[in-house]
Amino acid sequence: MRLLFISCLLANVSLFVNAQRFVRFISDDNREYYGDAILPKGSTDAAHSTHAHVIQGDILNDFKITNEVKTIKKLLAPLPSERVRTVRCVGLNYVAHINETGQVIPGWPILFYKAFTALNTPSDPIPVTKGYQTQGDFISKMDYETELVVVIKKKAFNISDEEALDHVLGYTVGHDVSHRGWQVERGGLPQPQFSMGKGADGWAPWGPAIVSTSIIPDPQTLNIWTKVNGVTMQNSSTANMIFGVKHLVSFFSMGITLLPGDVIFTGTCVFLLVWFCRMS
Repeated sequence: MRLLFISCLLANVSLFVNAQRFVRFISDDNREYYGDAILPKGSTDAAHSTHAHVIQGDILNDFKITNEVKTIKKLLAPLPSERVRTVRCVGLNYVAHINETGQVIPGWPILFYKAFTALNTPSDPIPVTKGYQTQGDFISKMDYETELVVVIKKKAFNISDEEALDHVLGYTVGHDVSHRGWQVERGGLPQPQFSMGKGADGWAPWGPAIVSTSIIPDPQTLNIWTKVNGVTMQNSSTANMIFGVKHLVSFFSMGITLLPGDVIFTGTCVFLLVWFCRMS
């Protein structure tokens, strides 16, 4: 199964001369590089970048942005899957999404995990293996969920909300691929099968760029949306999160260490098509 024409963008991000938009890519010499994406004129979307300044070193530790420029042949996920120890995800983090599902607002963040094998590039096919094709029309059970993704840069354990953003490298976007048949029908509410319904290999495309906290000092001021075949299916703001990024990073460090390269999918917003169907 291929995800067709889905666009997940961070908006309201100003242009900076020395912007750090970390990308991992294949160049025209067929070698893999880390780079600082060079944005097309008038754009803030690194997905459209065709060149990048090569980065030497480790973006999770010490690195240097060089003057060497390489052509981007293919954008990869921002980090190799093997460098991500945990993929932590948040359920029910937008009021409008909770209302459409008929759930109640949680008193604390709802955590579930995906295996790091779920991570995928932002452009490769999303595999749906045989076991997920055994419940009627499985395609009708598949859903899209665009989310802001937080990337951790240094170890965090039992940190406060005030300390949280000091542990963040930057932000990107991800797609929490969901199979409602396994998540709900074979799990049931109020105890859904989050892992079976969302954690298959390749079911967490993310990237292509990690936008530095120097460019996004406040992650609660971003627009986030999904388009499917040119039609807007989700449209919201991270300002509408129930639990903001600071609290999520702090909460998820409570007794469970966050390590450099760990990522947090922060929850999805309302599905506009659901509301359209109800109104129709």
